[in-house]
Amino acid sequence: MQTSIARALSSVTLGHPVSFDNLTMFPLVGPGPVDQAPWYLTLDEAMALEWTEITEVSAEGRVPELRVVNRGPQPVFMLDGEELLGAKQNRVVNLTILVPAESELTIPVSCVEVGRWRVRSRAFTSAPRTQYAAGRAKRMSQVSRSMQMKRGRMSNQAEVWADISEKSSRLGADSPTGAMEEMFSRHADFTERCVETLRPVDRQCGALFLISGQVAGFDLFDRAVTLRRLLPKLVRSAAVDALDGASRRSDIHGGRDGDGELVASGSDARSAALQGCHRDPAARESALQFLAAVRAFVPHVSPALGLGEDHRLVAPHVAGAALIHDEQAIHVSAFTL
Repeated sequence: MQTSIARALSSVTLGHPVSFDNLTMFPLVGPGPVDQAPWYLTLDEAMALEWTEITEVSAEGRVPELRVVNRGPQPVFMLDGEELLGAKQNRVVNLTILVPAESELTIPVSCVEVGRWRVRSRAFTSAPRTQYAAGRAKRMSQVSRSMQMKRGRMSNQAEVWADISEKSSRLGADSPTGAMEEMFSRHADFTERCVETLRPVDRQCGALFLISGQVAGFDLFDRAVTLRRLLPKLVRSAAVDALDGASRRSDIHGGRDGDGELVASGSDARSAALQGCHRDPAARESALQFLAAVRAFVPHVSPALGLGEDHRLVAPHVAGAALIHDEQAIHVSAFTL
């Protein structure tokens, strides 16, 4: 019997890829119904309407949990890895959640700012990004193992902090509070050029990213509108990983300036040359093989926090998860470990 994840992936096709520097996006193009309006709001939409508020769970706060209040008449879609800024420290959401209308939830999160535990604001705001893709993959795998062992929906917080510290150092983006946001701020020119180039196409409901020809992972949504609203966040996050890959190559090939700063790839000449990489049939074949492998997994299923069911993929080299509601895949994601 086909799983909900397999049905969702079988319904999409790979579109024509587009690249900027060493980052390539294959659009995941869906059937006609994906153009229908979603029956939920994204977190950014709900917060703009002031229907949804996210705060610490108490005056004292708890690192792995936050309080979400949805006062609106529609469910709110919170994406795995979506970053929340403010309050006592910045966090990312541990898994995709559909917060029911007119409800309150305590949600699991991971800290992405180790050096701050003081109030910056009463409530959180939503950042224009998700956690970088490699970090999402590791945390997703940790959360899946935690759920399998019936220990809740928890990440390994020490490993999350260590991963951010190592990546920040490679990207020359250390900050006084060890905040993940610093690497996005420091390299905003590169990430925004990626966003400008990797734009959605008609009926695109998902995006599969490759970095230097290697599959990083994908996100697939039930609606094209959802993809369009969230794609810039996903591109920025994949772009940081692409830049990290470039920084490792720069270390090997001496690509640093006189002050030892990373020389960002992305010059017009080099970008133009690398635009041709996406025409490599090997890249398309790698993408297709990754999607086929994810389709073949049998997920571990449990009730979701909020609406639907959580379907988790646990494998040695792949981390994956899906939120299923009424047997329909609202969101599917999977990453190479």
